[in-house]
Amino acid sequence: MSDDGIQRASDVGSSDAPPIEEKPYKIVFEANKCFGAGKCAEVSDNWEMSIASGMAQPNEYFVDEADLEHNVRAAEICPAKKGDGCIHVVDRRTDEEIAPDPHGDGTLSVDW
Repeated sequence: MSDDGIQRASDVGSSDAPPIEEKPYKIVFEANKCFGAGKCAEVSDNWEMSIASGMAQPNEYFVDEADLEHNVRAAEICPAKKGDGCIHVVDRRTDEEIAPDPHGDGTLSVDW
């Protein structure tokens, strides 16, 4: 957490991150909010449904431009959190949430 007390996207799960130049986008997944609708897996090859848990899971948490569009679609289509979604795509260069961005200001919209 930053000095101003605001949780930034870069604060979440980046200890094993590849270089930003290679994979400039990060997936932040609120697994505790997923209820297994499966819409993410329908629109993105990065997402699959676990047979054991019935919940979604990403194959990769760091993606490049080639994988950006379908991960953004997965974040936008997720119905969890009353439509705000539990999948977040973050630009690691700017630390802004680019999808789903329900607040419209680029801040990380996690709820945990």
